[in-house]
Amino acid sequence: MLSLEPSAVGRVALLAAHCDDLAIGAGGSLLTLCAARPGLEVHALVLTGGGTAREDEELAALADFCGPVRPEITVLDLPDGRLPEHWGAVKEAVSALRGRVAADLVFAPHRGDRHQDHRLVAEIAPTVFRDQLVLGYEIIKWDGDLDQPPVYQPLTADVARRKAELLAKHYPSQHGKDWYDEETFLALARLRGVQQHTRYAEAFHVDKLSLDLGRGR
Repeated sequence: MLSLEPSAVGRVALLAAHCDDLAIGAGGSLLTLCAARPGLEVHALVLTGGGTAREDEELAALADFCGPVRPEITVLDLPDGRLPEHWGAVKEAVSALRGRVAADLVFAPHRGDRHQDHRLVAEIAPTVFRDQLVLGYEIIKWDGDLDQPPVYQPLTADVARRKAELLAKHYPSQHGKDWYDEETFLALARLRGVQQHTRYAEAFHVDKLSLDLGRGR
C-alpha cells in the first residue's frame, strides 16, 4: 500500500486538469518509464480542452511522450479555470478511471499548487486512488508556488532536452506565454538535478509512502 516496486509497475494512471499539465510536470518521467517498459499500460484523463485544438495538441504530445507505449487518452470538456464549481463531475470522471484501471502508480497535480483546477484534482486523486502511490507533479508558472518536493526522478540530458523540445513542438497554443519556452523547462530540470546530484531531474510530492526495510533478509 502506498509503496512503489519498479518491477511491479504495469499500469499507470495520469490525471490532469489541462492539456500540457502532464507533459510539463511529468514528461521526462514518462519518457524514461515508457522507454524502459514498452509493455506498460498508460491511461490518461485530462479534464478540460475536449473538442478544441488543445485536445489535438494533447493527443499528439502524449503519444510522443509515452512512445513506444500507446496511451489511452480521455480529454473532457469541463470549463477551464472553473473546475471547483464542477466538483461532482471531476470526482465522477476520476472515479470512472479508477473503476476501469487497476493502476500501480498515479501521476497527478500536488496539493500545494495555487491554481484552483490543479489543486482540486490533487485533492480528489488520493481519495479515489486510496491504495496506490500518487506522485504529485509540479507545474512551473508565474504564481511562484514551487515548493521543496521530497521525491526525485533523474533525467538524462537527452531526456531533459527531448522533453523541452516536445513541449515546444506540440503546444503552439501556449507559445504566447512569456515563461513557456525550452529554457524555462531545462532550468527547472537543472535545479531539481542539483538537489539530488544529477544533471537533470523531475521532482514530485507524496502524501504517504510505505517502507519495507526488512524485505530480502
